[in-house]
Amino acid sequence: MFSHVMVGSNDIEASQRFYDALFGMTAQKDGKGRLAYRRGGAVFMVTTPIDGTPAVPANGGTIGFHFEAPDEIDAWHEAGVKNGGTSIEDAPSYREGGFGKVYLAYLRDPDGNKLCAVHRPAS
Repeated sequence: MFSHVMVGSNDIEASQRFYDALFGMTAQKDGKGRLAYRRGGAVFMVTTPIDGTPAVPANGGTIGFHFEAPDEIDAWHEAGVKNGGTSIEDAPSYREGGFGKVYLAYLRDPDGNKLCAVHRPAS
């Protein structure tokens, strides 16, 4: 359904350190300095706002990333915290609710954007 997700940043260098560590890869950059990370046909991008106003996180917005296994999520979460992110909500763990059993971890990036890592075990 989605081709890409883009978030704003007020410090693109800090964002690149954070997201390079979070995704375990170096961002591709375009001519405008935007960062792009590609995986499994999806693209996640980071940019300074083109209108010149400060970037702000979405109120109530969360960007979810799919992972194949809980240990990948644990490594993702640890890399994020070590590189300027903030752990939020509960520790990475399995949770059960209206959408079934999932393994989740949540972070805020250096600009305050809310990120979620998700693993849905086979039913």
